[in-house]
Amino acid sequence: MPQLALIERFLTDPLPTGLNILVEFDSKSQWYAASLTIAAEWLKTGGEVFYNSAVQPPELTRSSLNKLGVTVDSLEQEDKLRIYDMYTQTLGQKSNEKFTAPLKLNELSIDFSQRVFRAGTAPERLRIWDNLSVFARFNDEDRWVEFELTRRLPLSKIQKSTLILAIMRGLHSDRTYKQLEAAADGVIDFRFDETGDRTRNLMRISSFRQVHFDSRWREVQFTNNYEAVIQI
Repeated sequence: MPQLALIERFLTDPLPTGLNILVEFDSKSQWYAASLTIAAEWLKTGGEVFYNSAVQPPELTRSSLNKLGVTVDSLEQEDKLRIYDMYTQTLGQKSNEKFTAPLKLNELSIDFSQRVFRAGTAPERLRIWDNLSVFARFNDEDRWVEFELTRRLPLSKIQKSTLILAIMRGLHSDRTYKQLEAAADGVIDFRFDETGDRTRNLMRISSFRQVHFDSRWREVQFTNNYEAVIQI
């Protein structure tokens, strides 16, 4: 099975398939760079990645993955890598990318019933949403959370795939965080720490079902290519 090496450094047990992982990140943290490292690790160990890019244009996501040693062009041709352009829609424009999906729930629910739920199992697949909070800009928050609980999260169990959903801390209601945390198999925190004489990016696993884990905060540093590295 492909690896989530950045996350697995916190674990003593191997990860099962069909996982839902919730990431809660500070707005000034380096979660986006870390998410690309996770995607690159998974691809390098033979898996396939569906990366939903809501934070930056797809061409910047491709450039970042190339810098991390991923042969983006060939992997896209082999359908091992799909970059979904969610960013262009947030600007009120139509995407020219091959892969995209609606941000409005009325359209997205139809897309799930007609296409997504009909797909077969995919244990080698990792799906990443770099910022799911974008949905709250286009939908009522309660309806959006209900969609996640009844559509997107169950899909991982059906497909036996791995899902990482990231939401911004401090943006939503307390009820939203609690419902998503209760539904996720694991919850990971990314924080931006300004308390010392230098800023630090920190990461920890705050919960994980059926897996032994180290819950201590670890510093995340980045190479010249912006690969995320956990400081042990």
